[in-house]
Amino acid sequence: MDIGNKIRQLRYRSSLTQEQLAEKLSVSAQAVSKWENGVTMPDIALLPHLAEVFGISIDELFDLTVEQKLRRIENRMQVEEEFENDVFREYREYLLDQLEKYPEKHKILSLLARLYHHRMEADSKRAAKYAREAILLAPDKKECQWILQKAQGSQPWDWNVSNHAGIIDFYKSVIEKDTGENKTSLPYYYLIDNLIADSRTKEAKEYLDVFRKMKCINPCMTDVYDAMIALAEHDEKKADAIMENALLKFKGEGDILFEAAQYYAKKAEYDKAIKYYEAYYAYEENSKPRFTDPLEAIAMIYEIRAEYQKAAETYRRILDNLKNEWGMKEESVVFEMQRKIDEMSGKAIV
Repeated sequence: MDIGNKIRQLRYRSSLTQEQLAEKLSVSAQAVSKWENGVTMPDIALLPHLAEVFGISIDELFDLTVEQKLRRIENRMQVEEEFENDVFREYREYLLDQLEKYPEKHKILSLLARLYHHRMEADSKRAAKYAREAILLAPDKKECQWILQKAQGSQPWDWNVSNHAGIIDFYKSVIEKDTGENKTSLPYYYLIDNLIADSRTKEAKEYLDVFRKMKCINPCMTDVYDAMIALAEHDEKKADAIMENALLKFKGEGDILFEAAQYYAKKAEYDKAIKYYEAYYAYEENSKPRFTDPLEAIAMIYEIRAEYQKAAETYRRILDNLKNEWGMKEESVVFEMQRKIDEMSGKAIV
């Protein structure tokens, strides 16, 4: 149904004449008539006022399919860094309603998680901003230290806060419930990563042994995890040997380039990390659009080393990727990259 017919239906439902609706919108009755007859369309600036008059959301002015509405929510999260409370509530209620109706329940749950995460990211930025200001004024006070840790992921002092026991138990339960013939390998990645992070290497080895036998595994990842477990057990020599052997065994494969970069970055061997991040990004040249993760890692390394001009140049490469490979123009990540370029350029001058 076109918007003209929708306006006519909503006007009838609201018991308004064309003249009365026109008066509320500060337009002529002839303009309303033209809309309803499909001669012209209402100006986009009038849509919020139209929705307000009829007591509906702007989306409800258009008879969008569920799939179109879901895409709209998804796309809007990419473009806008923060939603007004009424927009958040509208999308939340719509998705909750679709939980009982839409056949792909996973998609609705995923969008609900992303919607709350979208709000959480915006709130985290604000929380971090005020916590930082408070800490600068009173660095001897503790009340904002933990807020900054929660908002930006800084390492907490207390082991009972920093360990990943809850997430580990969750992924163990995911694996236990995966009783199908073709088991998925993804939960093993997350489980082993968190076990290694908590130095629970004995358990990591046990799950890695199960992981090795799965049909769907990426072969190079078993070698990578062997190296990471050895590193967690403080056997750096053994870990390096495993990684170097893996680079030879899987030479020419993109995954090992990226994982080697990750490995050396975690060891703070930044020159090697940059080398392999660049090699992986070049490897993906024929698989455009490319993800920007390796470039983001390189930019972060330059920031750590206070090489701000190189960091700015790398953020420019990311911005170029977003615009030319992904076709992004107004998405929030584009503005964030430009902000990082300006920030790094400013630090390089000082």
